[in-house]
Amino acid sequence: MDEALLRSLTPSVLAILVRRGADFAAAEDAVQEALVEAVRAWPAGASAGSPGGGRPVRDPKGWLVTVAWRKFLDAARADAARRRREDLADREPPPGPAPAVDDTLWLYFLCAHPSLTPSSAVALTLRAVGGLTTRQIARAYLVPEATMAQRISRAKRTVSGVRFDRPGDVATVLRVLYLVFNEGYSGDVDLAAEAIRLTRQLAAAIDHPEVAGLLALMLLHHARRAARTAPDGSLVPLAEQDRGRWDTGMIAEGIGILQAALARDRLGEFQAQAAVAALHADAPTAEETDWVQIVEWYDELVRLTGSPVARLNRAVAVGEADGPRAGLAALAELDDSLPRHTAAAAYLHERDGDLATAARLYAEAARKAPNLAERDHLTRRAARLNARRRTG
Repeated sequence: MDEALLRSLTPSVLAILVRRGADFAAAEDAVQEALVEAVRAWPAGASAGSPGGGRPVRDPKGWLVTVAWRKFLDAARADAARRRREDLADREPPPGPAPAVDDTLWLYFLCAHPSLTPSSAVALTLRAVGGLTTRQIARAYLVPEATMAQRISRAKRTVSGVRFDRPGDVATVLRVLYLVFNEGYSGDVDLAAEAIRLTRQLAAAIDHPEVAGLLALMLLHHARRAARTAPDGSLVPLAEQDRGRWDTGMIAEGIGILQAALARDRLGEFQAQAAVAALHADAPTAEETDWVQIVEWYDELVRLTGSPVARLNRAVAVGEADGPRAGLAALAELDDSLPRHTAAAAYLHERDGDLATAARLYAEAARKAPNLAERDHLTRRAARLNARRRTG
């Protein structure tokens, strides 16, 4: 059984059931049951199953559609409150090749519906479009399976019956995928890799420069993954990473995708972020990073979004391009309650040679850190500077 094949077919099978008249929640349940049936019936290692006495499945998508539709009808017949669906049984289409229409894009928009919270949209996207099980999603987000099941059920009820009479919001879909990517890896699901897979799928379904920009951004960040942590699990800052461990093939792909998107002259925030990532990836050493260009791209990003986080990152880049005091001056214009503001100030004070202030701020930033790895990293920075002061 080829799990990747099943997951890639999930959105189109789900969309076909909905188009036939099943509401989203019931269709999604039926598709999940069909996937379970495929796991049982298709042999391990096969790209297409061979249920029914070893006969190969020539049309895996059609097989899943047929099984899922029957699962849906069985559930509809068993539910007295859904008697109206009984009429669908008389119109059951004969088994055969599934239609080639790709409704994946429609599903992306549905799962990123504005009525859903970001966390619900992410969970529903991973389940309905990504083909992950509730257990896998729960493990990835480190929550009980029952909690995730409730979240997904509420999301399915929210979008059931929704019909699109206008184009969906691509920006909302991209933000959901970016949220998935930033979760990284936990449990038995690599969410960063899953986000890249789904974004590739979206890029194949829609010709949009910001979709390409997000894909490029993900690839450029993911290319550095192997160098981001030391053998003991501690974080390794970008400037200290072993660039020989970066995935040069992934970097080349990301830069190629970005260049094609930028050539269309429809700049968006993900293209601007990808441009910053490309400049980091293109530098042979940290010292050779083109910080002047990076500041210019952050200027574009601030113009596009007005994001306080972009302004914070710009201040750090100014500190690299024009000196730490220029960076501190830019940082002073921002709200000091911003996430990682204290860590940025600590870094710039360290660059300026004020080790006492830097150590104090690193310790303060560690107390505010959003996760254990970042807290440990900042605590070590503070300890290292204090040790330098004592021996210096």
